[in-house]
Amino acid sequence: MGERVTVMIVDDDDDIRDLLQDYLGDNGYEVLAAASGAAMRGLLQERVPDVVLLDVALPGEDGLSLARHVREQFDIGIIMVSGAGETVDRIVGLEVGADDYVAKPFDLRELRARLKSVARRYQREPGSNAASVDVATGPATRRVAVGAAVLDLDTAQLFDGSGAELPLTAAEFELLRAFVERPNRPLSRDQLMNLTQNRDWDPYDRSIDIRIARLRKKIEADPDKPRAIRTKRGLGYMFVPRPSGE
Repeated sequence: MGERVTVMIVDDDDDIRDLLQDYLGDNGYEVLAAASGAAMRGLLQERVPDVVLLDVALPGEDGLSLARHVREQFDIGIIMVSGAGETVDRIVGLEVGADDYVAKPFDLRELRARLKSVARRYQREPGSNAASVDVATGPATRRVAVGAAVLDLDTAQLFDGSGAELPLTAAEFELLRAFVERPNRPLSRDQLMNLTQNRDWDPYDRSIDIRIARLRKKIEADPDKPRAIRTKRGLGYMFVPRPSGE
């Protein structure tokens, strides 16, 4: 990544904020910090970071509500930070649009690796958001039909049949890209996790299933009867390209 990445730390624990500010600052990141949801909202009006490290258990407005707000308003990375064993919070966090999560106590090097991975997904070429929404393939883009939608691999954008852009998180884009680059090939959850997040799949981790359910709502004519991203029992999931002429 060329430009310096800006990270916003949102945590009510002074020691954790200070630790992360010092560690990430020493490793080349620009760091913003907030102790509450209200403080976070105020900072976002002044500066939009590349990634937010967002604690789930905040006083007042909790991290899950704040993650939903961030995802609705900004195209930035979200990493949820939860207490060890808070599985339900992690699942809900992914459902509201978080890209990844880490559990306390966390290893600083692992956190930095996760942060680097999420930030990279949101790095786009200057001007990429100005791409045409014409669903016909243009000379400067690579567009692939995915179910009832069209994915632009160069700008990381998803469009419906009329050319209107559909909301797509960086994690969802990485998942779609993994599928379209390997059509008609069953991919296990472990393969998908390695392809999209460079880490092994945990049998208790439902993040792949959650993201696929969200993608189906965006690209399938009937999400309850998916034709583009199909479940292969005992194997995982498989992307089936739309037949020509449909």
